[in-house]
Amino acid sequence: WSTTNATATTTTTTPRSRDVMDKEEIFGIIRNIQDPEHPLTLEQLNVVNVKDIQVFDKESNVGVGQQHPCSFVDVCFTPTIPHCSMATLIGLCIRVKLFRCLPQRFKVKVRINPGTHASEHAINKQLADKERVNAALENKQLLSVVNKCILEGMAQEQHHL
Repeated sequence: WSTTNATATTTTTTPRSRDVMDKEEIFGIIRNIQDPEHPLTLEQLNVVNVKDIQVFDKESNVGVGQQHPCSFVDVCFTPTIPHCSMATLIGLCIRVKLFRCLPQRFKVKVRINPGTHASEHAINKQLADKERVNAALENKQLLSVVNKCILEGMAQEQHHL
């Protein structure tokens, strides 16, 4: 009630629309993952960038083409060197963070940019195999490393704000 003129004031709210996911939103989720070997984020090392992300959100028809049967996120990353021993772990960190942050309607694909790693096909096969990814995450030590990369990257970003 308004105290000045005794008329009721009403506020109408519209239902919140679904969050639209685009390349920039996905990049914002993964950019601050910390590299397993360096005290720098994947963005700082140019391992991930916006141009290597594709998004299609079937619910809002946002993203590449509209012929896809489901919503998806496809992230390509570039290891720092062609023989990087941490490439699989980096890919796993990206997958885990996206699984934790994205709505369930999204299928997630994480892979190495073509021609940027000596074992790209083997690593891409591992990252695409849900059973292998789940088995890897059952390893408490490996899960601890993944969590550390995700959390320390977030803490580093908060420190710089």
